[in-house]
Amino acid sequence: MSPRPTTQVRIFDTTLRDGEQTPGVSLTPDEKLAIARALARLGVDAIEAGFPISSEGEAAGVRLVAKAGLSPEVYALARASAQDIDAALQCDVGCVHVFIATSDLHLQRKLKLSREQVIERAVRAVSYAKDHGLVVEFSAEDATRSDSEYLGRVLRSVCEAGADRINIPDTVGMASPERIQRIVKSVKQVVDRPISVHCHDDFGLAVANSLAGIEVGAVQAHVTVNGIGERAGNASLEELVMALHQLAGMKTGIDTTLLYEISRLVAKVTGVVVQPNKAIVGDNAFGHESGIHTHGVSAEASTYEPFDPALVGRKRWFQAGKHAGAHGIAAQLGEMGLSPNTEELSQIVSKVKDLADKGKTVTDADLFAIAETVISTSSAGNNPVSLADFAVMTGIGVVPTASVRININGNQYVSSETGVGPVDSAIKAIQKLTDPLVHVRLKEYRLDAITGGSDALAEVLVRVEDDDGVTVSARTTGEDVVRASVEAMILGINKLLLKRRLTANSPRTQEAHLN
Repeated sequence: MSPRPTTQVRIFDTTLRDGEQTPGVSLTPDEKLAIARALARLGVDAIEAGFPISSEGEAAGVRLVAKAGLSPEVYALARASAQDIDAALQCDVGCVHVFIATSDLHLQRKLKLSREQVIERAVRAVSYAKDHGLVVEFSAEDATRSDSEYLGRVLRSVCEAGADRINIPDTVGMASPERIQRIVKSVKQVVDRPISVHCHDDFGLAVANSLAGIEVGAVQAHVTVNGIGERAGNASLEELVMALHQLAGMKTGIDTTLLYEISRLVAKVTGVVVQPNKAIVGDNAFGHESGIHTHGVSAEASTYEPFDPALVGRKRWFQAGKHAGAHGIAAQLGEMGLSPNTEELSQIVSKVKDLADKGKTVTDADLFAIAETVISTSSAGNNPVSLADFAVMTGIGVVPTASVRININGNQYVSSETGVGPVDSAIKAIQKLTDPLVHVRLKEYRLDAITGGSDALAEVLVRVEDDDGVTVSARTTGEDVVRASVEAMILGINKLLLKRRLTANSPRTQEAHLN
């Protein structure tokens, strides 16, 4: 698209009308008002508040929005009938969006009207609305499947009746960008009014079609937040606006830094979840996992991002996974307040990839637990106690038994113990082997499943205490609960020994011994 920097494109938001027609969505008047206020802060030019004739509740919602004193124009939808326009007038709106179908398919199968009858109804409705002081935007429903010569006659007639704007709807999303451009160009030759485009997303072309129409002269686009609406939805407000700003060099009145905020509001109120990979506002829109990408983004964001996420109220983030690299994981850990050294980072990356290779999604909680375990183990220095091997036996009719082999100050020791389960047996065996070094009591044992599923990543926390009341906590993670428990117990003993040495060497302790 060739840029037209001086073009100011109007944004006509129909989230409260066409967006509410999303199957399963029904907004209360107060919800409509909350979204309308957010749209006004966002900077849209027009808000289509609803279709008053459809229900008393709908009329109440339109009335509430119309009386809120918002800066955008507030429209009500009306068919080409005096009854519908009267319903709009009773809501105190200043603008009305009048529509009637113009395709032969709709005329013959739905309206059961002739072409001349449709023109007559359209002209009568527009004249009636203008006589009552309303700003009128006229839509030729199913325009993109209408005969071009007849469409021109209809639009010329309503302009003569006083229509302020003309809207070209691609009602079932069947037009291509080229088709939209041909229609807009054709309409411009027969009317002298501002032209809007209203595109649906049945073939995923709503935003592309809107851009195409604007490129050849349309000055306004109908959109919805998150692209919600009938069937596959409407042109997405956030996608269209950012494409206009970033790709086409055009302007709108939208404060783009509020796009993510209103996206979340609409998703929450309507219950329509935004797909993770949706452009601009999807959870993954600024997420990076690939090591190549995270490295590039860390060095220069524009290598793998089309624009600064802050422009739309977002932040970039990195995902730990099998494609992740050290740069991305280091960046994630930095945000968590963790600063592993090179060797620790290498171990963390390796553990992350091992977990991801098993089909697991590595969450922030997983990454933090893995990193904390690696850093804690590393910071213990030259540990006097280390695990060499262990085996457990358990089952129905079998006394749970654990055999543990550990290294203590360079010497290897083996012990077997029984218990109420494999974890209890293994911990007892460890306590028995390390008792000559330090008598340890297990004060607390906690097991949490971080991820879901039977092969969940488990986090084990132990708190151990010696005879002098010195207490430490240790935390490990792993898919094998027994192994994670054994490693947590050994880590706890090493931390306890280190703490005892530090306490013994402290000036205060030495002074107490002298006295």
